[in-house]
Amino acid sequence: MRFRYLLIPAALVLAVVVGTAGSPPAGGSIEGKVNYTGTPPKMKPIDMSKEPTCQKEHNPPELTQNVTTGPSDALQYVVVYISAGEKASQAPSEQVRYDQKGCMYIPHILPMHADQELGIYTNDPFAHNIHPMPKHNPEWNKSQPPGAPPIITKWATPEFIEVKCNIHPWMHGYFAVLNTNHYAVTDNAGAFDIKDVPPGKYTVTAWQEQYGVQSQDVTVGETPAKANFTFKVTPYLY
Repeated sequence: MRFRYLLIPAALVLAVVVGTAGSPPAGGSIEGKVNYTGTPPKMKPIDMSKEPTCQKEHNPPELTQNVTTGPSDALQYVVVYISAGEKASQAPSEQVRYDQKGCMYIPHILPMHADQELGIYTNDPFAHNIHPMPKHNPEWNKSQPPGAPPIITKWATPEFIEVKCNIHPWMHGYFAVLNTNHYAVTDNAGAFDIKDVPPGKYTVTAWQEQYGVQSQDVTVGETPAKANFTFKVTPYLY
């Protein structure tokens, strides 16, 4: 019997070993929906008559967004994020953008990592006054006339920060300052999808501006982890 030996260059063997053992695990995901039970409050049309330019832009009028619902008892604008179980992460170098357009904040709720750069832009032909009201970060109140450059800032401490415009009191939104890069905001169907999550066990939290927070534990593996939340709503705002 004869044996044949294949000579494989050592560099190729090393490359195969390193490429297999050194590769990071593929990222998984956490997906689900946020729904409600009960009777949601009726959101009121926003009266923009004090700013005719904006009033003409919104026909029919925009509704307040404190409790925004969708089909099949869905809740929109709920921030869902990993609140425990992952390693500390750094703030991304990319700027997150907040727009003022037609006397509305876009998006209504803007998530970001703590210490991530935030740019606040204006697209309107008149002045706005941006007034975030944090509890654990410095509070400030700045005017932004038309054509002004963006306000560049950041928040060091995680918290949900309400923001308003003192000139146009119906303008209302939130900065969701988090200690994670793994987050999502529910769409009109109440759905969310947090991507690129390493395998492991985590606590996932859902925050709704009117009804508070809910949390649950999930395990991320090769298939998407599921996390569904249900908030009990009332026909009035408290």
